[in-house]
Amino acid sequence: MAVFEYKGILVATGKGTQGLRDAENVKALRAQLRKDGVLLTTATEEKAQKLAEPKGFSLKRFFEHPSVADVAIMTRQLATLVKAQIPLFEALSALIEQTEKEGLRRALTNVRDAVREGTAFADALMAHPTIFPDLYVNMVRAGESSGTLDAVLLRLTSFLEGQAKLRGKVSSALAYPILMMLIATVMISVLMTSVVPKVTSIFASMHKALPWYTQCLIWFSDFASNFWWLVLLLTFGGTAWFRRWKRTVEGRLAWDRLTLRAPLFGPLVMMVAISRFTRTLATLLAAGVALLPAMAIVRNVLGNAALEKVVETAAGSIREGQSIAEPLKASGYFPPLVTHMIAIGERSGQLEEMLENVAEAYDTAVDARVQLLTSLLEPIIIVIMGGAVGFIAFSILMPLIQMSSFVE
Repeated sequence: MAVFEYKGILVATGKGTQGLRDAENVKALRAQLRKDGVLLTTATEEKAQKLAEPKGFSLKRFFEHPSVADVAIMTRQLATLVKAQIPLFEALSALIEQTEKEGLRRALTNVRDAVREGTAFADALMAHPTIFPDLYVNMVRAGESSGTLDAVLLRLTSFLEGQAKLRGKVSSALAYPILMMLIATVMISVLMTSVVPKVTSIFASMHKALPWYTQCLIWFSDFASNFWWLVLLLTFGGTAWFRRWKRTVEGRLAWDRLTLRAPLFGPLVMMVAISRFTRTLATLLAAGVALLPAMAIVRNVLGNAALEKVVETAAGSIREGQSIAEPLKASGYFPPLVTHMIAIGERSGQLEEMLENVAEAYDTAVDARVQLLTSLLEPIIIVIMGGAVGFIAFSILMPLIQMSSFVE
């Protein structure tokens, strides 16, 4: 059976449509589409290399790439089909038919073809690391080996939905402050480069001594009007240098340590990392993944070099026969409550349950922290915007008032 990329016309509406479809040949494809109310116009057989995950970056590819929520929905549907004892190949074919994201559809098509050729499901998923990370692949592998693939997929779904929910909360909380900062930057830039020079030119023609704050405003305005290119050059150059430095091992470690010590956002970053660490480790252990491989996977999903180093040290201690809690406590990053609960879980044989409890507690703490930061950031940004605009207005109006009173 071949895979065709087709274009056609919807008979009911006359609108164009396109997609991927399995068929023995073009004639069979035309018959299938006719049943779905689509008139086939062109059909091209997809080659294996074309279906492979694309390399590089493009705007179209960015929008085609599935989100965590898309993968979670697909995983829940696959778990339902597998639990109903539908063969994996047929289940994947059904998912390909109803998946909307083109990137996910192409990946599933590749996975389905590999499974048809005898490749293990987990090995087929491994060819698409940007969609199915190590956590996903290792849990599927554990489910395949233990014969509990449907249960593992359901647990994976819960984990992915939790991650998508957490990411959505943080993103939505930061969206409004970031938008306000952008608006403030644009507004003040327009005032300094367009409005202020025209108004302050009046002062220059009157040859009067100006207050220090008005002189500062004129200096800033002249600098922004004449050397805006230097500001842009320094901004983009500094950003490029910072990103390059951050990609180095030393730079990333230094920046991540600084992030954890930041006054307002540091505790939030730490809470998110602890929640991700405990929930991911609990999910992997519950799926039957051994502790050391699970620690290696957890290390790669933390997103913070300082904490990754702590987990790596903990994995080495476990390899030497020590517990998980001791190196985590010695690092100074993990709070005593977390390490204490992990130690209790290790001693009682209920490590998975304790990790889940910690994750739930820190998810709640993250929600409260995000709400607190949001409530603090909004008035702070408004005060900064109002202060900047007020300074500009005060610096312009006060000399005008003084001059008018002098004339009288």
